[in-house]
Amino acid sequence: MKAFYTLSKIELKLSIREFSGVLFGVILPVGIMLLLGTLYGNDTVSESSSITLVQQGVPAVVTIGICASGLMGIPLTISSYREKRILRRFQVTPTSPFLLLGVQFFTNLVIALISSTLVLLTAYIFFNYQLKGSFLIFGLVYLIITIPIYSIGLFIASVSNSIKTANLLSTLIYFPMFFLSGATIPYEIMPKLLKNIAYIMPLTHGINVLKGVSLGNSLTNYLWQIIFLLIIGFIGIIVSVKTFRYDYN
Repeated sequence: MKAFYTLSKIELKLSIREFSGVLFGVILPVGIMLLLGTLYGNDTVSESSSITLVQQGVPAVVTIGICASGLMGIPLTISSYREKRILRRFQVTPTSPFLLLGVQFFTNLVIALISSTLVLLTAYIFFNYQLKGSFLIFGLVYLIITIPIYSIGLFIASVSNSIKTANLLSTLIYFPMFFLSGATIPYEIMPKLLKNIAYIMPLTHGINVLKGVSLGNSLTNYLWQIIFLLIIGFIGIIVSVKTFRYDYN
């Protein structure tokens, strides 16, 4: 536990100093929330509905931090350490792949939580956002979403032998998920072809569940989607630990 705490403290300091991570993980989601809130105003999703477009959009925007930290932050950090031979130094210490990956999971989760908190505060202060559902359930679903997204990032980090490889794989997964899952463009207005593509992405299901519980729907309505997210997440974590290498040379 002491090793986990020490490594996490160091990684958090390094993450804050890395401007690109702060830009995409924290500043970008808040900027998108300001843009969407300004465009939506007090408009409702339909004339007969009391649900505003802001209420429908906030759950999607808060997941941008998860997407950025999990699919960009984790892979690029670990692959950078591998390329710089930093991981080889860890190999001769009492650390383990599970510990190293766990520290990355935790520190990036902290960044994502800061991002989502700022998005929620922005929506509440400037656009009168009201969460209709339980905040506890909302938080639980949020944490569940991080498991499959971060597990994908951990897998990329484990199999990438260089920063270039990690950057390529991260980009190929991050941007389609960023644009097609509903995090930026509402899933409901997409053409059928894009919806079919987006349907295979775990973030699409995560946003759907988060949006539902934020609007007051019962969590039991989304059990199969939650199970799907957890299965993807735990498989990804197990495979990541099994395939992890300190050095590919």
